[in-house]
Amino acid sequence: MSVGEEVRTEQGRPQQSLGTAAARNLATTTKSAPQMQEISSRWLLRMLPWVNVQGGTYRVNRRLSYAVGDGRVTFVKTGDRVEVIPDELRELPALRSYEDDDVLSELAQRCQQREFAPGQVIASFGARTEEVYLLAHGRVEKVGTGPYGDDAVLGVLADGAYFGDQALLDPDAIWEYTARAATTCTVLVLPRQDVEQVAERSDALREHLREQRAIPSQRTNKYGEKEIDLAAGHDGEPDIPHTFVDYDARPREYELSIAQTVLRIHTRVADLYNQPMNQTEQQIRLTVEALKERQEHELVNNREFGLLNNCEYDQRLQPHDGVPSPDDLDELLSRRRGTKLLLAHPRAISAIGRELNKRGLVPETIDVGGNRIPTWRGVPIYPCNKIPVTPERTTSIIAMRTGEADQGVIGLQQAGIPDEIEPSLSVRFMGINEQSIIKYLVTAYYSAAVLVPDALGVLENVEIGRWR
Repeated sequence: MSVGEEVRTEQGRPQQSLGTAAARNLATTTKSAPQMQEISSRWLLRMLPWVNVQGGTYRVNRRLSYAVGDGRVTFVKTGDRVEVIPDELRELPALRSYEDDDVLSELAQRCQQREFAPGQVIASFGARTEEVYLLAHGRVEKVGTGPYGDDAVLGVLADGAYFGDQALLDPDAIWEYTARAATTCTVLVLPRQDVEQVAERSDALREHLREQRAIPSQRTNKYGEKEIDLAAGHDGEPDIPHTFVDYDARPREYELSIAQTVLRIHTRVADLYNQPMNQTEQQIRLTVEALKERQEHELVNNREFGLLNNCEYDQRLQPHDGVPSPDDLDELLSRRRGTKLLLAHPRAISAIGRELNKRGLVPETIDVGGNRIPTWRGVPIYPCNKIPVTPERTTSIIAMRTGEADQGVIGLQQAGIPDEIEPSLSVRFMGINEQSIIKYLVTAYYSAAVLVPDALGVLENVEIGRWR
């Protein structure tokens, strides 16, 4: 606008007062603190009991257990050809800790790929167990006979599971259930005859299988732990059994994991732009928030200590119909005493709500810190967006018993570290460089431990995209 030019409003009339745009140049605006979409509720960090760890390591001592591998097998798919990774055969109980990679490679090559249609019987109850089945893709139902002669589904197996592995150790084993394909299934089959042929040429494999056959002869309880001999209900003067409690000679140790970043702030910003909010404080606050988000993600997904990867496979369940029904939640809760909480992706909680609505059920809610949290059987279901959702729209639901006193799941941290702003979280000044950049090292130490296997359970492959 040139000097002397008259300012007019949008209606074409001369402007009679100072405009708001110009006035803002002389006004102090009311500002919010910097906002951040990444911040979530982080219920896992809030509800997990945290135990202070000295020396950065936590050792979980357990009774001696003779239970062996109960893992999940991984495959490689090339076109329509599926192959098992040789190392993954160690997940079979009979091959746990077997070290000869060449023998495992030969066994992997002898696996035969087969396809089964929905409803097709893979193995029949009462038949001789002659083959080991590795389920590459699909869902298989374990069908038994009910009390009145009708079929009853005893369990569901999904991708990565195996069955019939007793054929490797017991030549007289029979199928105790019928394995039936619930969906289209891709299965790799390893005949026992092929394993025996390989063992004839490998003294190491033959000796390993002999040792594994001797393990079940040990007296164990239903959890695979060495049994404690007791006498009960006797009278007179019988000989009282002698016993002792044996411990695991190689207990698992959890080392604290770490998440770090270097925060950089220019001195000009820190010096001049600190009103009405301190720039350094805000930069540190948002960095700490991002670090906590990563911490919760690691507690759920880390391969070493994450909850999804540390759940024992006999504590992993498959939904009977794919969707998270009330029956599946009941089965999940029944696997452990005193379940304290359930964790589920918000979309999984929505799917649970749909299934409850179909049955006319209304879940109760409880107040936790001013938030209304849905429950099932009195167990709160907390949202956790760190639980992954696959492109096929499946996810997992985690059930936990927590606390050291209850032999549950605990968080691990080390309080009292230098420059600590929260327990096990520090912000350490690193100096100023020649470009006038201030640097702070932001560090968090953490981990999680499962004290006994039944403290943690997972309902896997939950379908959250099915609408009826």
